[in-house]
Order: sequence, then structure tokens, then C-alpha cells
Amino acid sequence: MQAVALQRQGKLDKARALYAQVLQMQPANFDALHLLGVVEFSAGQPAKAADLIGRAIMVNPNNAPAHHNHGTVMAALQQHEASAQSHLRAAALNPGFSDAHCAAANALAMLGRHQEARDSYDSALAVRPDLTQVWNNRGNVLAALGQSEAALASFGKAIELQPDFVDAHDNRGLALHAAGRLAQAVESHDRALALNPDRAQAHFGRGSALQAMARHGEAVGSYDRAISLRPAYAMAYYNRGLSLLAMKLYEKAVASYDQWLAFQPLHPEALNNRGIALRGLGQHQAALESYERALAVRQAYADAWSNHGVALTDLGRHAEAFASYERVLAMDPSDPEAHLNLGICALQSGDFERGWPEYEWRLKCTQQDPAGIRDFPQPRWSGAEPLEGKTILLHAEQGLGDTLQFKRYAKEVAGLGARVILEVQPALLGLLRELEGVTELVGRGHPLPPFDCHCALMSLPLAFKTRLHSIPPAAAGLSGAKAVAGRTGAWEVRLGVKTRPRVGLAWSGSPTHKNDHNRSVALSDLLAALPQGVQYVSLQKEVREADAATLAAHPDILHLGDELQDFTDTAALCGLMDLVISVDTSVAHLAGTLGCETWVLLPFNPDWRWMLERTDTPWYPDVVLYRQELSGNWEAVLKTVGEDLASALS
Repeated sequence: MQAVALQRQGKLDKARALYAQVLQMQPANFDALHLLGVVEFSAGQPAKAADLIGRAIMVNPNNAPAHHNHGTVMAALQQHEASAQSHLRAAALNPGFSDAHCAAANALAMLGRHQEARDSYDSALAVRPDLTQVWNNRGNVLAALGQSEAALASFGKAIELQPDFVDAHDNRGLALHAAGRLAQAVESHDRALALNPDRAQAHFGRGSALQAMARHGEAVGSYDRAISLRPAYAMAYYNRGLSLLAMKLYEKAVASYDQWLAFQPLHPEALNNRGIALRGLGQHQAALESYERALAVRQAYADAWSNHGVALTDLGRHAEAFASYERVLAMDPSDPEAHLNLGICALQSGDFERGWPEYEWRLKCTQQDPAGIRDFPQPRWSGAEPLEGKTILLHAEQGLGDTLQFKRYAKEVAGLGARVILEVQPALLGLLRELEGVTELVGRGHPLPPFDCHCALMSLPLAFKTRLHSIPPAAAGLSGAKAVAGRTGAWEVRLGVKTRPRVGLAWSGSPTHKNDHNRSVALSDLLAALPQGVQYVSLQKEVREADAATLAAHPDILHLGDELQDFTDTAALCGLMDLVISVDTSVAHLAGTLGCETWVLLPFNPDWRWMLERTDTPWYPDVVLYRQELSGNWEAVLKTVGEDLASALS
């Protein structure tokens, strides 16, 4: 037929005219209808093609190529269900029609009907086992079905048939990631990139695998490369934000989330994570607003409500924070993070009755240090079980300051008739050797003697139903410890003849503490506010690089860090001071326990144990609290401390 020849030559207008002439004479001519439909499709007229091929099928419903072509046209029209049915009909009419099986599978995959898609790919491969693209596509639907190993085998077959098949290497990397074989996933993406360095999705997949391995810096590099190749690669901005957040590069994380939100402005997870990054920058009001944007999109978003409560707490709006945590618990009554946050908020507000039971949820929280959460075959003592004649293990749980604060309960437990074993951090062994109420002291990590039950030190306030008026005294035998007395003489010699008032300084805590950026101050800022005429003694064991430079510039400040062997030395030094000035770190608890006059510098949103607004603390009678009035503003606090010290000296 001349029209067919013209069509094959690409002379579509002439072919169209001839088919039209045939149809004028024979309106039901199957070939003319079918082939004119193919011409119209080639000419970019899929709607006309669908009509013509559909009419042809009405003339001859048993022609497999017509059904196949109709399915192709329907796919172009985004009518994937109709496309799948047409291709399936073609394959049913001609089971050896591999192209029809493949096209049906592709349409079924678009519809999310992955099991049926796999069956159609299998039918195509039964006819033509050398179809590389089909092995690759089959791997994709198997991956979507969660059948990672089968997917890997399918991608492997595609690569075997075509070793330089970039898609298969890249998709194999995704399947390896899904199977948890992350290092191999990176290698597979690397092979794809060796074949095509400009494949943006391979850089993205590589970044995702690296991110799952917590290799966040490398992950960011891969995401950056993906974005450079495809500036509108929205998901790369989102994942990049996750890694930057994990690296605590908060400013860059906010920028990355903002770029993602330019594409997806109503994405609640991004808005929530953006809020977390803003909190890391100390921008608490902005963080709150970001959480509220997330909640406007998804009201039942527990994580955002929890973070909303944290932001309100950061802003000093504790009553509202309670409401946010209660929203979380209304959705999930067993959410440990919400219970813990609510407990901390209650304790901070001085509501011990509500706070201590909620604070117990820390033992179930993933955010807590796993090294501090102990589990034993022996039962946990709750305070209700009799202890007369029994041996109980009390174990330290969090930092050194926490142990110093709550070791006072050992005497209370012994008073119930128990034999008390106390397990503490090794740095405290010498200091607590003679602690009243303790029968045996053990360093963490050393073998434990037999015991009948156990309790974490920080669970003891709940066990004893502690209220503000019933906090046990801090010293509990420590002030007369022989170990401290034995070190005092040597430190008196080391300090020399006293000619001026002595003030001990502790200006920073552990850099790994999650709240260290809020609680620590720069030594240079502290010294700038303090008056002259005082012998200042550093009580810091470790000093950060910037503070070391400040110490070098102030040789009049006595720094004894390398000479401090353990906390017994620090305790002896504290006892020789007229005043200890400390941020919220273990030195504050040590000095408070010893009964030293102590001034503690607190951030605007302090740790729960210091509560709110008050300048004293029921935990340590000789401690005075100096609080930030504005978040992040140490200047006013240090100015007041300096003025008060100058006044005390005059």
C-alpha cells in the first residue's frame, strides 16, 4: 500500500491524505483506521490517534498490534489503566508478543500494581530473556514490593547482559540500601557515576546511603553535586538538611530546608526539622513559628507538638508547654519523650508531685545516654517494697553533677534497713569513700557484688516522694570526708600564703553535653566582668582552646588542671576558696554539697533542678543563683556577678 510506504518514509501528511481517501470510500477499513491512528500519534495528536485506533478495534477486536498501539496512545494520554488493559489484551491475543507484555508491565507499575507488573515482566522474559531493560524494570517493581534480594538478582542479570548499563548499577545501589547493605550501595552508585559522572540521581542515592551510615559530611558532598547538576532537585535539599542538622551545622540546615520549602511549602516534616535547626541557633521564637506552620498543615503531628512544647519552654512559657505535651499524649499515651518533657517542665516549675513520676519515662527514652540506663535481672526498687535485711544497688545514671546531687539519698535508703552498694563514676570514688549510709562503694565498670534489688540514683526522689520541703540535706557525711581532709594540706601549700580573697572559677562544662552551648561562658567574658584584688583559681580540669589562650594572657590566674587527679582534689580546692563561681556543671554541685559559698550562673531556660525565677535552691542552702533575664544574654548576668563580688570585697 502506497500510504504505508509513505508512512515508513516519514511523509506523514501524504500518508494521512491517502488513508483519508480510503476511509471516504471504506469508513470501516481496519487497516486505514489503525494506520491513520498511528500516523496521528506520530504527528503528536494522541487524542485523534486514540479515537481512530479505537474505531479500528471495533472493526477487528482480535488484532494484537492494534491493542498494543492503543495502549501506547493511552499511556501518552496518562490513562494508565486503559493502557494496561489494552496491552494485556494484546498479550492475551499473542502470548509471544514480548513488547506487549513489557508495555503492560510498565503501565501496571505506574498504577502501583507491582505484583501484576512483575508477572508481565516475567512473561516478556519467558519470550525474550535477553531484554536488558526488562530485567532492570523488573528489579524496580521487586524493590517496590520489598523483595530486595530478588530485585538485586534482577539488576544483576541486567548488568550481566550489559555491564555498562548505568540505570541498573544505580538502581542496584538503591536496592542494596533497602537491604541494609550500605557500603555496597555506595559502591554500586560509584559504578554508575564512573559510567556517567553527571547522573544527578546517582549522586543523590550515594548521599542517601552515606547518610544512613552517619557519614554526613560525605553525604552533604554528594547532595551538593546532585544539586549542582539539577538545581531543582528538591529532595536533595531536604536530605541535605537532615545531614547538616545531624552535624549541628544549623544555619546551613535552615537554608537547605528553606530551599526545599520553596518547592514544597506545606511539607510538615521539613518545617519541623527547620524548627529544630532554628532552636540550635538559639532562635526560639522562629523555631516556635516553624513548628506552628508544620502543625497548621498536620494537626495530628506528635513530633511537632513535642518540639512546640520544647520551644515554649525555651521561651519561658511553661504553662503553654504543658498543653503541647498533653496534646502529644492524647495522640499516644505511651510516648516516652512527651512524658519526659512534661516531667522536666513540671520539675522546673517546682511541681514535684507531678514531675517525679513523669521523669521516670527517661528510662525508656532513646535520647538518654544508653550507658546510664542499667538493667539487671534483679527487680527495680520503687520505694514501696520492704528493704529490711536486703542489699540494694544504687547506681549513678547521668553526669558527675547528678551523682553528687542525688547521692544524699543513700543515707535515706540505709535508714530503711538496707545494706547499700553504691556504684559511681570512677572519678568520684575517692570523694565518696566515706559517704554516710553506704556499705560498699564500686566504680562503674568494676564487678558488682551480689544484691537483691536496684535503683537509679535519680529515681530515688520518686521512691521517697520528695517534695520541696522534704529534700534530704546535701552533705550527708561528705563534709568531713577524710579523703578531702587528707588532700587539703597539700593544696594549702600549693596555693601559697593567702594575701587576698580566693575565688574559684568554673566557666564551662563538658563540650559533649547537649545543653553546653547554653550553659557555658567564655573565660574572657567572665574575667572582663570580675573585679581586681582577688586571687582567682581555675577549678577546671579541662580547658578549651580559646580559654587556654585567655589563661596564657592572664598568668595571675592560678590554673591547676593538670594537677587535679580526681574530684577529691577539686573538693579540697573548693574548701579553700572564699567563694566559688560556677556555671551549671559538676563543680557547682560539688561546691554546693561541701557547703561552700557558691554562685551559680544559669541560662534563661535552666536545667530543671534549678527551677524558675528564684535566687536560691532547696538542694543547696549555700548556693546563690544568677539567672539570664534574656535568652543568650550573659552580659547582664556577669555584670551583676562582678558588681556583687566588688561589693562583698569592699
